Amino acid sequence: MRIKFKHFLSVLFVLFVQLIFAQESTLTGKVTDMGGLPVPGANIIVKGTTISAQTNFDGEFTINAQRGQILVVSFVGMKTIEVTATASMLIKLSDASNQLETVVVVGYGTQSKKKLTDNIARVTEKDIQQIPVSNVQNALVGKLAGVQITQTNGKVDGGINIRVRGAASISAGTQPLYVLDGIPLVTTNESSNGAPTNPLLTLSPNEIESIDVLKDASSAAIYGARGANGVVLITTKRGKEGKGTFSINLSQGVSQATNKRKWLNADQYIELFTEASINGLGDAAEAEDTFEFLAQGTDWRNREVDTDWQDTAFQDGFNTDADFSVSGGDAKTRYFFSGAYNNTTGIINSNALERITARSNVSHKISDRFTAGMNLSFSRSQIDRVQDDNSFTTPLQAVAQSPLSPARLADGTANPNTLYANYLLAIDNSFWKTLMRRVTGKVYGEYKILPSLKVNSDFSYDLLSQTEDAWSGRNAPFMATDGEVFATSVNNETYIYSNYLTFDKTFGEKHDINAVAGMEFNKFNRRFQSVTSIYFPNDSFQTVDGGAEVNAGSGNETDYTFVSQFGRLTYSFADKYIFKASIRRDGSSRFGKNERFGTFPAFSAGWILSEESFLKDNATLTFLKLKGSWGKLGNAELGNFASRQLFGSNPYNLKSGLSFAQAGNDNLTWEKSTQIDFGVEFGLLNKISVEADYYKKNTDGLLFSVPLSISSGATSINQNIGEVQSSGVEFTLNTKNIDSDNLKWNTSFNITTNESEVLSMPNNNKDIVGTFTINRVGENISSFYLVEYAGVDPANGDALFVKNTLNTDGSLDKSTTNDYSVAKRVIAGNPFPTLMAGLTNTINYKGIDFSFTFQGEWGASIYNSAGIYQSVAADYFDNQTIDQLDRWQNPGDITNIPQARLYGSNGTGASTRFLDKSDFVRLRNLTLGYSLSGNAIKELGMTSVRLYATGVNLLTFTNYSGYDPEARRDDAGIGEEFYSTPPARTIALGVNINF
Repeated sequence: MRIKFKHFLSVLFVLFVQLIFAQESTLTGKVTDMGGLPVPGANIIVKGTTISAQTNFDGEFTINAQRGQILVVSFVGMKTIEVTATASMLIKLSDASNQLETVVVVGYGTQSKKKLTDNIARVTEKDIQQIPVSNVQNALVGKLAGVQITQTNGKVDGGINIRVRGAASISAGTQPLYVLDGIPLVTTNESSNGAPTNPLLTLSPNEIESIDVLKDASSAAIYGARGANGVVLITTKRGKEGKGTFSINLSQGVSQATNKRKWLNADQYIELFTEASINGLGDAAEAEDTFEFLAQGTDWRNREVDTDWQDTAFQDGFNTDADFSVSGGDAKTRYFFSGAYNNTTGIINSNALERITARSNVSHKISDRFTAGMNLSFSRSQIDRVQDDNSFTTPLQAVAQSPLSPARLADGTANPNTLYANYLLAIDNSFWKTLMRRVTGKVYGEYKILPSLKVNSDFSYDLLSQTEDAWSGRNAPFMATDGEVFATSVNNETYIYSNYLTFDKTFGEKHDINAVAGMEFNKFNRRFQSVTSIYFPNDSFQTVDGGAEVNAGSGNETDYTFVSQFGRLTYSFADKYIFKASIRRDGSSRFGKNERFGTFPAFSAGWILSEESFLKDNATLTFLKLKGSWGKLGNAELGNFASRQLFGSNPYNLKSGLSFAQAGNDNLTWEKSTQIDFGVEFGLLNKISVEADYYKKNTDGLLFSVPLSISSGATSINQNIGEVQSSGVEFTLNTKNIDSDNLKWNTSFNITTNESEVLSMPNNNKDIVGTFTINRVGENISSFYLVEYAGVDPANGDALFVKNTLNTDGSLDKSTTNDYSVAKRVIAGNPFPTLMAGLTNTINYKGIDFSFTFQGEWGASIYNSAGIYQSVAADYFDNQTIDQLDRWQNPGDITNIPQARLYGSNGTGASTRFLDKSDFVRLRNLTLGYSLSGNAIKELGMTSVRLYATGVNLLTFTNYSGYDPEARRDDAGIGEEFYSTPPARTIALGVNINF
């Protein structure tokens, strides 16, 4: 009995100890923001273990931990902190969005913003999430100082132009280098229908963690020969330690054109063209005969038909977005999986996009020294396209049709007898489908040789595979072969192998050293094929093999290689004196054998004055840093074989042959850009932060095709001749206007100036003159070069032009003439803005969030090259803009519209009559959201539910007379509009749910 009693006491003691241990290991707490509002979904991890928890909707959590252990508390957009575990904890997280310790991505590493001596603009997922646009770049507009982002036009597949700190080249590439998780992306436009596509349509905004734009030489020099136009570093989301999370976002939106122009209706058309026929030909017979043809049997005299062709070209657009993500991890493994679906019906008839994307990012800590991981994404984008702006069958060229012509006949078929080809015939009897498939992936390993030294080895791959299928049936416009099918296939693939060492160590508590050194090999290959077949038995056959004859085909293959070594050293002393140096040596197959390699150094320095004793702990001036940088960069976008002597196939009479195609230049190399940057950053009262920078970049060795003598056997040779300069000032202001418990209001404002100038040109600084532009020493790059329009002679209605001929004293003759051939062209405007600004406000009140961004540009002009058809007072039978009703009619009339003269060419020559200022201010996006609260949400297992409404391009303030100050011709020149589709105005409703 005694033995049994002892055993009983032992068991009781063990149970008591376990009960005490269990009580001690279960701890509770609450996580809030600095204003005391709960933070649902925050991750809490016991440091050094796999034990984790997540806060509920009220910010509360329970975790199996012991007192004294260290807890790591994190939440997206807030600063991660470590706290000591106690029985009951109240943990406050601060907003990391404007913290000096925010980490920005730099090439082959990261760096805290506080110690940054470069100029890097950054946006995070907060800035781009839930904005209803089909491409990532449009979500960045107005948020980055010194970065101009313009979609070519409002087509869903429209190309994107991004200029970082102005134009840096004339004839080579002008777009930045895009790097996705360390992978330089293929961004080649592979469209065959004249209008560019946007290869970055393949990216979904829901998978992006942040975008960092490297603007100055110090930040971009690590990318050497490809950094002159700036570098865009895109970082995708990764899993974080803690409880797994599931997020889903659903939205539905509607779109319309930002603007529609006013055109003549049937009454006005008949009035104007009757008058023009009388003035130009002496009677109305020509006009009335044409009216009969255009009306196609309808009663034009009684206005039986009054077609609004513009309304047939535009349509209501719709967009559906659905995306989800799963993320989480523990001390060893982190994961992020996402998928997204986008379906966008464009604002132009028969233009649409359907895209699916998927991403998987996984990393695993194999040991304390070795970590391996993989990033993999897939995208499929199918686009229903319309023809380029210069095609008669593109929908918006329908505005040239007469309102007297029926768009469709009584049986519903498209009217085949209109002034120009009826685009509805193309819509009904043809299609152009583009399918882009993209796979990007990276496998990587990181090994810690020493606590302060690690080696990274990455293998990356990017495949952009595109097919195009264009079918035209026997009733399509301009069809003479019973149908035609055109099909293309192109594969662009690149793989990159990178190895680099990173050393990061603090010596003596004051000396911080970070060094990176490595090498990289980049191989690109492109393979293209196309085939055309004709003579189809009927319109049911819509692929190449249905045609009786394959009458055309082509194919080619091209590649290039880069091999590089790079290094960067950053040193800081006492957290206040910072020095950075970087260098990259690039070699490329693109350049002449004598100039195959180039070296690109950069230096920068910073001084954090607020760490000095005379400013430290100053309550007013809380931060002050001076910085400056210098460096050299390259522009390698010159084409793959610009330096080579080339021969081409030249068959004759079924016999093969070769012909000389291009003269070689063994000394041809990249364009070189030297850049300087001086800046200051300061903070006031912990509420205001300011960044101001002056920059100047000179690009020399511009690529030009220089004429050769006929005896050489070639017409021209590519040479590095010419220099341009771009300079300006950037200013960014961030403020915390209100920061109370219930109300927070933050503002971000940026403004940029830019001047681009031609410094030298080939052939002894000879002007290079284009159709509407000129490159001349001392003037802006690609300045408009036009005859100067002088209005209308009030005596007779003649169009007048300024002569601008040279007087004997060298001055210009500013008298006017009605003879267009006498007037000389002059520089009349700039296609690039000289001032840009953006203003973003974010307001949070309890569960309500509200944000909006205004964006503006000033100083640029647009030339409407369609004006010589649509705004010339009835010179031909194209429908006219409504302003042409203000034409001159009687002696003494004061107007800017000449007398209407059919076939009279009265003011129809290319001139400043069709040049207009494109200054504008636009409400780029606006979002209103509300986060639900209550037991119902928690009972459903949700941590948060947010309902939101958002809009893009809601308001535009401009005096521009065309469709839109941002619309550009999609198949040609800088600053030109030609029946160009305006951007879409979109309003969407959505819900975001987190579990």
